[in-house]
Amino acid sequence: MDFTILKKAVDEAVLVDAHAHNLVAADSTFPFINCFSEAHGDAAAHVPHSLSFKRSLRDIVELYDCQPTLHGVEDYRKSSGLDSICSTCFKAARISAVLIDDGLVLDKKHNIDWHKKFVPVVGRILRIERLAENILDEEFQGGSSWTLDAFTETFLQKLKSLAHDIYALKSIAAYRSGLQINVNVSRKDAEEGLIDVLQGGKPVRIVNKSLIDYIFVHSLEVAQHFNLPMQIHTGFGDKDLDLRLTNPLHLRTVLEDKRFSKCHIVLLHASYPFSKEASYLASVYPQIYLDFGLAIPKLSVHGMISALKELLELAPIKKVMFSTDGYAFPETYYLGAKKSRDVVLSVLRDACIDGDLSISEAVEAVNDMFTRNAVQLYKMNLTIESFMPNSSAVSIPLMKTNVVQEDVKFVRIIWVDGSGQQRCRAVPFKRFNDVVKRNGVGLACAAMGMCSFADCTAKGSNLSGVGEIRLLPDLSTRVAVPWNKQEEMVLGDMQVRPGEAWEYCPREALRRVCRILKDEFDLVLNAGFENEFFLLKKAVRHGEEDWVPFDSVPYCSTSSYDAASPFLHEVVDSLSSLNITVEQVHAEAGKGQFEFPLGHTVCLNAADNLVYTREVIRATARKHGLLATFIPKFDLDDIGSGSHVHVSLWQNGKNVFMASDGSSKHGMSAIGEKFMAGVLHHISSILAFTAPVPNSYDRLQPNMWSGAYQCWGKENRESPLRTACPPGISDGLVSNFEIKCFDGCANPHLGMAAIVAAGLDGLRNNLQLPEPAGGREILLGASGCLQATYT
Repeated sequence: MDFTILKKAVDEAVLVDAHAHNLVAADSTFPFINCFSEAHGDAAAHVPHSLSFKRSLRDIVELYDCQPTLHGVEDYRKSSGLDSICSTCFKAARISAVLIDDGLVLDKKHNIDWHKKFVPVVGRILRIERLAENILDEEFQGGSSWTLDAFTETFLQKLKSLAHDIYALKSIAAYRSGLQINVNVSRKDAEEGLIDVLQGGKPVRIVNKSLIDYIFVHSLEVAQHFNLPMQIHTGFGDKDLDLRLTNPLHLRTVLEDKRFSKCHIVLLHASYPFSKEASYLASVYPQIYLDFGLAIPKLSVHGMISALKELLELAPIKKVMFSTDGYAFPETYYLGAKKSRDVVLSVLRDACIDGDLSISEAVEAVNDMFTRNAVQLYKMNLTIESFMPNSSAVSIPLMKTNVVQEDVKFVRIIWVDGSGQQRCRAVPFKRFNDVVKRNGVGLACAAMGMCSFADCTAKGSNLSGVGEIRLLPDLSTRVAVPWNKQEEMVLGDMQVRPGEAWEYCPREALRRVCRILKDEFDLVLNAGFENEFFLLKKAVRHGEEDWVPFDSVPYCSTSSYDAASPFLHEVVDSLSSLNITVEQVHAEAGKGQFEFPLGHTVCLNAADNLVYTREVIRATARKHGLLATFIPKFDLDDIGSGSHVHVSLWQNGKNVFMASDGSSKHGMSAIGEKFMAGVLHHISSILAFTAPVPNSYDRLQPNMWSGAYQCWGKENRESPLRTACPPGISDGLVSNFEIKCFDGCANPHLGMAAIVAAGLDGLRNNLQLPEPAGGREILLGASGCLQATYT
């Protein structure tokens, strides 16, 4: 087999180091021998006789081109200086982002920001036990002793205040009392544990099991609320831990507790020597992820390869991640990166030879383990170019940022109101980072009740100028504005106060129904929108300047595409920079009408992408002296524009809307039919959200392919619900269904929430679809009334 492409993928892979620690100053008392081992004290004298030491020393000598001894390396370090060796190590490691647990106590360690000199993106992991110890080291008010209530309140307030500035929490319970966490630790035991710890004096070191478990459980609750992963030390380390208690199987009570079923837990250090156990847990618990740092490079070559192979025996590749576990010395980062590349190549090459993977699948695994898995789990914000075979480089977005861009002046916080109008508040960059990203901006409750035709609240909305909410930026959506390099934009969540959602928040409404869909049926809804819009240009008619259609050519006209290509190309480039996939571009049947179908993704992301897509199209049109409008019916004598949405149901990464074989009557699964039947049953009610303005109903007319009838059909573009069998899907099967009565005046999050809620009703009540359209249909009226008619 030819492994050239695989080796190239490994060599050129972008590394996201998801777990490491601070470096120390050149004059730190922390001994350099600890670069090679977890051994301390007298045991460190035997480190030079270990396999990993001998191999690692040779690797460092080769990098520095210095004398091939430990003293030779130490002399080179002293003569070169810390900045120089850091530059050498990080350049050779090719690490593009690193997440640092700064809770490890090291003499003269540098702060997190110092590391930004050598790595483009540096983020923080918060060690919960260190936070608790720092709080207890402080004097309580009035000099009295800490009570459990006072400690808990202070700890949780501090944890929540930092939640938006960190990427993950971390626990070292394995070091202190083991992983047999009591998830129902009593208040009495926790109080006694606190007293026991305080009696130990300062600096505080928490080793009492009851208090450790109490802190762990409360931290998991915060982690789940803020969607933060929890990293947990498992397996080997220094002699402070009892190895018998670091087996991740001890976490079963945590994993089986439904309160924490949605909290992502990362088992660190390959759980060595319990790698097989960790692999098993990741295969059966959806919330478990694996990190192989420390095991690589601290084990022998055979040990490293065996540990990674054991992790991959059962665990999904999408759950296995790289880290260096670098600490104190830049050489630890270099060794972790170098040996990880070597080991991953060896393991994946064997998997190809054994028939477990194809070459292309192995290349995909490289990008997943080194980059994508961490990117998605930790929600970072960076654009990385990652090598892929037979294609140009692809952008991978990291969606949470701590990067300070000096040229950015404003950050736009965007929300969409009930009539689909996209609004924003622009905040100066420094104030956004210092204050607003944690506390949000004030917004009148009336902001969600504005009419489509005027800035006044709709009658009967019960929203007015009385009352205020907080528009809090969702930092996972923060991106650079493609058409204005001095600005960023971010989508806002509406909250009563930070951490408490407002009942009218559209994004929270969608999150809420998606959680119910997941909790009750273990399903995830994917969605992809088709964006239709009219492109207008200025013209003088009857002596007056007016906006007229860009052209009047027919459907899919090549001349229309050519004429608009400068605009169309710029839109696609801008969307690509936002990691929004455009599947096609073409001229539609209306005068000056175009369409951008987007790739499908999880429905919250799909709705978010639709908001950004509309922003890009409108702004790019203005840049070209044009006007883009998403109004449903621009010209009563022409066809209308919609935002048709295609939806499918997924479970464990598999499309379960589609039938498993061709024996199904309609080509869809039983689950798919029930969900779709719920949407059809409630379609007239859904219209209030997906077609929310009077102009929407000028579009919903017969013979306009807009979905004017209360029915469903197989590849029937007159029906509001259409099952689709796109290229690549087997004959007789359908991969998704399209909802056509969704237009550009709809709030995408509210529209999708209504669809999910209707589908849930279908699943709960086992609704069935009638026969597909084929004669007498029901026309949907603008008021929601039903009127009989004929096709």
